[in-house]
Amino acid sequence: MPKMTLDHLRRYAVARTLFKPTTLGLAIKQLGFLQADPIRAPARAQDLTLRHRVNGYRAGDLERRYPRLAVEEDYLVNYGFLPREHLALMHPRVAARPWDKATQGKAADVLAFVRERGCVHPREVEKQFAHGRIKSYWGGSSSASTQLLDHMHYRGLLRVARRDGGTRVYELAGHLPSDDSPAAQMKRSAALLELVVRKYAPLPARSLTYLARLLRYGAPHLAEHTQAAMLLAHERLSSMQLDGTLWYWPANENPASPKYAPDDRVRLLAPFDPVVWDRTRFKLLWGWTYKFEAYTPPSKRKLGYYALPLLRGERVIGWGNLSLVDGKLTSTLGFADKAPRDAAFKNAWAEELERMHVFLGLHD
Repeated sequence: MPKMTLDHLRRYAVARTLFKPTTLGLAIKQLGFLQADPIRAPARAQDLTLRHRVNGYRAGDLERRYPRLAVEEDYLVNYGFLPREHLALMHPRVAARPWDKATQGKAADVLAFVRERGCVHPREVEKQFAHGRIKSYWGGSSSASTQLLDHMHYRGLLRVARRDGGTRVYELAGHLPSDDSPAAQMKRSAALLELVVRKYAPLPARSLTYLARLLRYGAPHLAEHTQAAMLLAHERLSSMQLDGTLWYWPANENPASPKYAPDDRVRLLAPFDPVVWDRTRFKLLWGWTYKFEAYTPPSKRKLGYYALPLLRGERVIGWGNLSLVDGKLTSTLGFADKAPRDAAFKNAWAEELERMHVFLGLHD
């Protein structure tokens, strides 16, 4: 194996996840997990991620086709979509904070209501039970029924059957009994850790530790076993020290392999795309800081409300802000260094804008 360099890691980080476009189901299976976000600027993050990896993908295809896919909306290191087969690694999920008796009673009533109806919209639950309003996670107020349904989903009592206009419609979930022996729990923890490593490799040691902590979101009841799995992972994964940073990746992969050769396309990536999700890795690989500023006060934004990282070949060279105004797509670009002036970039950028128009349905 040739001596590993940062160039090898950079090419590997890009090429291994920007795989050849395939079907929607296979793309999610290969990704292992797809982070979701409700903001549309100009489309949801899950759609922006899939458009590079699914043949002929159009914004909203995931929501439209979800009921027919072997895919679930659920929780891992954050909220998103994952192959149904991975649910057995986390369910039955035991929440870190138990319900009080009053909440248990409300949940039992809602569960009986869902069992009777088959599928329920949050508005139906609110109309039936009038749970009222409650303080939301962000300091405002939201429907108490919607929040209860969310918590029931998290605990594995309900699943998302489909979405109506972006709103989750729920039905009863069915999870097989699990083996709760220490050996089985350790095996599931190791499998979850392997899942996130394969998704986000190569990982600086700091990021690997961070992901292990985030797994407490999807599997809080496995936290102790996840720590033990981390100790084993340090031994089983391939690793190397480079410029003072310890990097990890799956043992059966070779970042220096010539097969990890990105094409020369220009791409706008979702803020949570696997290429750019790890902000620690981002700065190490590309030498500048990318920030997601949708929740930053406008006066303090430097990149923009929903700045999309701009990838050219194996380099993230800047960002783009896109918006739809009266059915027309407008765009502005920013660059971490000098703006490229060559004709190749201009042509590649025009092609990416054309792909974005088709993805958004702005062309026939």
